[in-house]
Amino acid sequence: MESFGARLHRAMDERGPLCVGIDPHPELLARWGLADDVDGLDRFARTVVDALGDRVAVVKPQSAFFERFGSQGMAVLESTIRQLRNLGSLVLLDAKRGDIGSTVRAYASAYLDPSSSMYVDAVTASPFLGVGSLAPMFELAAEHGGGVFVLALTSNPEGASVQRARGADGRTVAQTVLDEISQLNAGAEPLGSIGAVIGATVGDTGCDLSAVNGPLLAPGLGAQGATAADLRVVFGSAVPAVLPAYSREVLAAGPDPAALRAAAERAVAECRAVLALS
Repeated sequence: MESFGARLHRAMDERGPLCVGIDPHPELLARWGLADDVDGLDRFARTVVDALGDRVAVVKPQSAFFERFGSQGMAVLESTIRQLRNLGSLVLLDAKRGDIGSTVRAYASAYLDPSSSMYVDAVTASPFLGVGSLAPMFELAAEHGGGVFVLALTSNPEGASVQRARGADGRTVAQTVLDEISQLNAGAEPLGSIGAVIGATVGDTGCDLSAVNGPLLAPGLGAQGATAADLRVVFGSAVPAVLPAYSREVLAAGPDPAALRAAAERAVAECRAVLALS
């Protein structure tokens, strides 16, 4: 089976370097004139899928905003995943899962096994029980051509106290995570399938990104304060591997499908211009 890294590389070439989130939080539902209930959730998700599913490289549903509606919300998420895959978008589920032993194997089965109704192309994961604790996810991803994006440097202010802390060997926690990802991606072409999440708002990372050889998901663009130009500041020479992620900046243009498409096209153009300079 073709690797996730290869599929992502091709999708970004064909559709542009852009990941759009589906984050149906209550304020955004209200802005769209939708009720904060399962019907509003379903209408929101369907509108985004219909507008962008056949033209955006990666779509990133935020699992929490579906989970809050219980089993009915999860049914909407399953349907959203299925529709996106049918339209050719790669689906990255933003779930930030992480655990040990049988529990992380269960998470892997839920998201990275093709027999699951929640099967996606890639999932976000938390490494703060140790990167090695995520091995079942990495293994199942490799078996089925999936990907895993591991948190490294997040944009929330609380993250720095952990992620920039230094261990006994002098490396920051973030650098240790990146180094372990680098080992997993060694030799992969054109791109490894284990990615890192580095917020576009973090400024100078203080990290060496040169050996990661995997996709670098950059959330925080647009409404969260970062611009496409900030990608060069944060990622430096590693910017060709960046997958820029926009959520509210694009979603705020809805519910008109044409306006959603126009917002996504603007984001792609901005990011292409920055990445072309590398």
